[in-house]
Amino acid sequence: MVQSMAPSVPIEGEPSQPAEREKQHLPPKSYADAAEHEPDKVNGIENTPPTQFVGRGEAEAQRSAPFSQPRHRKSGSLRVNGASKEPKASNLVVEEFQDKDGKQLTTTKLTFDDKTKPQRTQTELVSGRRAGARWERSHIHFAPLSVPLKRRLQTLMVLAHTLSIALFLTAFFLLCSIPLFWPLLFPYTIYVLLSPAPHSGQLSHRSPLLRSLPIWSLFASYFPARLHRSARLEPTRKYIFGYHPHGIISHGAFAAFATEALGFSQLFPGITNTLLTLDTNFRVPFYRDYALAMGLASVSRESCENILSKGGANGEGMGRAITIVVGGARESLDAQPHSLKLVLKRRKGFVKLAIRTGADLVPVLAFGENDLYDQVTSDSHPFVHKMQMLVKKCMGFTIPLFHARGVFNYDVGLMPYRKPLNVVVGNPIKVVQSKRGEALDDGYVDSIHGMYVEELERIWEEWRDRFEVDERVELRIVE
Repeated sequence: MVQSMAPSVPIEGEPSQPAEREKQHLPPKSYADAAEHEPDKVNGIENTPPTQFVGRGEAEAQRSAPFSQPRHRKSGSLRVNGASKEPKASNLVVEEFQDKDGKQLTTTKLTFDDKTKPQRTQTELVSGRRAGARWERSHIHFAPLSVPLKRRLQTLMVLAHTLSIALFLTAFFLLCSIPLFWPLLFPYTIYVLLSPAPHSGQLSHRSPLLRSLPIWSLFASYFPARLHRSARLEPTRKYIFGYHPHGIISHGAFAAFATEALGFSQLFPGITNTLLTLDTNFRVPFYRDYALAMGLASVSRESCENILSKGGANGEGMGRAITIVVGGARESLDAQPHSLKLVLKRRKGFVKLAIRTGADLVPVLAFGENDLYDQVTSDSHPFVHKMQMLVKKCMGFTIPLFHARGVFNYDVGLMPYRKPLNVVVGNPIKVVQSKRGEALDDGYVDSIHGMYVEELERIWEEWRDRFEVDERVELRIVE
């Protein structure tokens, strides 16, 4: 092999090798210039650089030269999707870098604008309906399976209370179908019809243990419900609590005054409160025993006078209280969400009862009681409203056509909505007891009734911003 001892000189008259250019103190030649002066092909013929003869010493010097970026060759054409595209000068982008020795490195790349990009044609597609779309638009929203155990127990307790009469009746008729129990059920039925316990005022069936069971905390926390006190009540007096509004089932009254879930004994120590309900409820087998054990009693006049005049610390009713849902069945027909209509203008029987027994009146307003259910309105269904009023006139109670949520869904069913219940107990109104057998003064009755309404309105105005969600709701005293 023949080797030349003279330094290699390129055709252009200027060395292109980095080592030789460094010896002659020439700047490094960029790769852009290299790509421009040495294309891969010229007129379709491969351009091969001329053969250079390098001496052994120069070859070793080149191998020991500092790091330099190897020479890259760029193809003069580019194939995209099988088609040849010639680069344009405007598509040539030069990028400069710096290696670890501080030497400048230059590279090039080709870019194409949107016009030169290959365009794909799309044919029109016709799709069918999307599966499951109707379920997404459904008005019924089902509860998820991953519900905490506490919430399931809350729902179970509210469901049991709502269906308690139906459950006890079903159990009674189921036992009646078994002849073996007839000798027990027949005398029990006679006892239920003739027992004076619901209106005797003795409260002998009352069970403090049953009223204090932890299950009632689950019932009250379903909404959740809270009991609030405006003033302390002296245990040396007797009281009549007037609960407003009635709502559909009066869940707030049951949680606050029939159980210890909301802490009635802690807020009002020394006072024994009895929630009153219809006398017909104590004619239902098995249910009447359950109601008496919870401390409920009949709302009849005899029952009210006996409770407030018997028992207590002095044997004359001191430290006792009764809770009356003043609006009654008539007010339940006006129980609509975001409204508060109280049937109170002509309801003065509880005021007369307070004057006869010497009990102080305590207004109670439950925020959120009317929001627990939806029901058919009298304006949209006048015929249904007339039938409800006829049932009330004949049987003493009515049947509101209501609905709310279900056990496994949030839109259809007889379960109440989970809306907050805040039961606020107002200030007591002192009442002077009338003498036995003396006729009541109508003016004094109207005066006490007016003070009672004013205290209700005070509770509403003072606490509506805190407990009432809808600012448009207004308190209205009707009938």
